[in-house]
Amino acid sequence: MASKRSRKEKKGENRSLSDLNTLGHQLLSSRAHINNLPILLTYISPSSRPQDALESLLSLQSFFTPLLPDLPPPAKALIAKGAASSNGDADPELIYRTWIRSKFDELTNSLINIVTCSESDDTLREVVLDTVMEFVKLGNGGRFYNALYNKLILSIVYSSLDIEFLLELLTSKYFKYVDVRYFTLISIEKTAKTLENNFSSDDKSSIGVDDGKCHSRGSLELAIRKMHFIIMKVPPLDTVDEKDDLEMWTGTGFLSKEVGNEDTKLADVSDKQKKMEKREKTGFSTTKLSKKMRLKFTKAWMSFLRLPLPLDLYKEVLVSLHQAVVPHLSNPVMLCDFLTRSYDIGGVISVMALSGLFILMTQYGLEYPNFYEKLYSLLVPSIFMGKHRAKFFQLLDSCLKSPLLPAYLAAAFTKKLSRLALVVPPSGALIIIALIHNLLRRHPSINCLVHQENVGKSLTEDILEDAGSEEICTTKANLPKEEQGIDLFNDEESDPLKSNAMRSSLWEIDTLRHHYSPAVSRFVSSLETDLTVRAKTTEVAIKDFSSASYATIFGDEMRRRVKQVPVAFHKVIPNSLFSDSDFPGWTFKRGQRKEELGNDNDNTCAIASPEHEGNSMKRQRVEYSQPDIGVIQF
Repeated sequence: MASKRSRKEKKGENRSLSDLNTLGHQLLSSRAHINNLPILLTYISPSSRPQDALESLLSLQSFFTPLLPDLPPPAKALIAKGAASSNGDADPELIYRTWIRSKFDELTNSLINIVTCSESDDTLREVVLDTVMEFVKLGNGGRFYNALYNKLILSIVYSSLDIEFLLELLTSKYFKYVDVRYFTLISIEKTAKTLENNFSSDDKSSIGVDDGKCHSRGSLELAIRKMHFIIMKVPPLDTVDEKDDLEMWTGTGFLSKEVGNEDTKLADVSDKQKKMEKREKTGFSTTKLSKKMRLKFTKAWMSFLRLPLPLDLYKEVLVSLHQAVVPHLSNPVMLCDFLTRSYDIGGVISVMALSGLFILMTQYGLEYPNFYEKLYSLLVPSIFMGKHRAKFFQLLDSCLKSPLLPAYLAAAFTKKLSRLALVVPPSGALIIIALIHNLLRRHPSINCLVHQENVGKSLTEDILEDAGSEEICTTKANLPKEEQGIDLFNDEESDPLKSNAMRSSLWEIDTLRHHYSPAVSRFVSSLETDLTVRAKTTEVAIKDFSSASYATIFGDEMRRRVKQVPVAFHKVIPNSLFSDSDFPGWTFKRGQRKEELGNDNDNTCAIASPEHEGNSMKRQRVEYSQPDIGVIQF
């Protein structure tokens, strides 16, 4: 009989919802039905029907919730279990609570398995997630149950499924609580360190985790993407006031080590004065919390950036790093290694890393010796077609704004840009003209580049090194005629100091006067303004041209109101070469036959003055090359 009952218990599908409801009521009514607990636990599985799992979950949650404050922690439960096995006279109540604790841990593992399983229903996932978060709130004696929450985050990250719905639900519903954010950052830091250690091991073909599972490189990439999604959704906690009532999931000061029953009672009190007294008592301070959050935020991000990020995710991080991460770090200079490493890669990665590196240099005192040399090497034709060219050129203009910039460096950038103007699209030429206009206005020492003849080769190396001196700008050319007109600027030189930019001139800008795009040829005229007097000119806003393209240029041309049209336009199609209004006082007779013109085969045109119609004036005959032309008479 007992064997039949056990077989029936193993087959959960043989029980109806009413049977599960009865088992739940019996379990809640008396300890005599405690054996119903393992039966209900068998239905908390992804393979069970959603309605069966939900019915069992409601009963189990109602059973465990009042018992959680009295249950021993997991570590003490293991110790008590070992002591009970070695000592036959152990306390029965302790054994009972230890067994209940083991069943509670089994329940939480089953719930997390449902959350991350592909067979689970989305509605059931949402209910299970809310149940797990309730256990996080109550499972540690009224404090935040970090062990369970960390296990939840790890399971979501290591899952082979792209559970976007669950991540959106978790971030939107629970990240408004400060303690949830705090422990989320801790979990991300631990997970990132685990992945980093496993990836840096000898066997990089697979990634091992604590649960013994093996994850491939594809799973590693998916885990990194999930971590990025979670960490980007954690709002920073910076500007907070002591009077602000921060929302907590547990309702207690999670930073304090001792939490009494009074804290739980005061959590529901609406009086702000009592809440402030409670915070002072438990050590809960918004200033202290803000420092702790900033520190955890920094550790989480630094651990995440050490991971092998996929290329597209790497670019996404660089784009948002200077706005979403740098202002909220405890020490933003810690990002210098990551940003300089990215800046040295080259190409579009360097362009994206420029924003964060520029902020560290200008606001946090970071010194990067080869910054301008690397920036000079980024000026290639492909940068004018890049996706992030608008931000790059705005930063380029900002980097070249300092009046302390050496003349040779300003001249090198100016000449490099002018040379690129010959090969870039019209939108790029507009940006170059605007940048050169600003450079000439900010640095009067390079105004000699506007018109300068070649400097002779007899100059010493000392003068060449002092490229900012006015001697180079004022020295006349002593070259032979066959060597005059040679541009001494070396376009292929990566070092601005050795490019000989100060010995050249901006002849490329003069060629833009005849550019095929009217917008470019018109904008070149802005450089003809006297730039020696800064009061007469103003800087050009680069952002007005940085997003230009063929479409925007064409649209601007279509919207322009042109006063003089270079082509003829007729509302009515003309039937003759000239109209009567073109020759006032003259009469045109069209359609004359050739016989009326005489016996000559050539067409003639008889012309007489209208004032001498009656006089016997000799007609003038005018030869015309085209046949069938009407005679003009008066």
